[in-house]
Amino acid sequence: MKFIFGAGLFFLGIIALSASIFGLIFYGLGAYFFHTDGIEINLEQKTYRNTLSLFSLTFGKWKDLPKIEYISVFATTQSTKVRALTAETTVKKAVIKVNLFYNTNRKIEAFVTEDTQKAFDVAKEIATVLNIDVLDATERESKWL
Repeated sequence: MKFIFGAGLFFLGIIALSASIFGLIFYGLGAYFFHTDGIEINLEQKTYRNTLSLFSLTFGKWKDLPKIEYISVFATTQSTKVRALTAETTVKKAVIKVNLFYNTNRKIEAFVTEDTQKAFDVAKEIATVLNIDVLDATERESKWL
């Protein structure tokens, strides 16, 4: 949906730019819808970076991965507010997050998905490379894998 809005605003910017300077505003809004945030982890070099991608260009500074103590896989709810002119609602969806914990309670959010098995596959792959444990916090009672 973001892509459709972005493409529409970008196209509208092209049309509006020929008529007025307001086309730049539509270009900017279109670019906003085309951007994505994320994280990249290089397990071979033990580095990571928070990324901002725009039109297939990825930006972000590589940092050394801190000494990770364990990986947590847990279920949570992600909320998004949707607003119209006269109404507002909150849309919630269940997601599974994979977090890397270091310095007792500091975390790096490594992965978010709706697929539980995919989250555990990613967590086990990272845990194998870093030689650390995985905490399954998807159920009421947490357990170490």
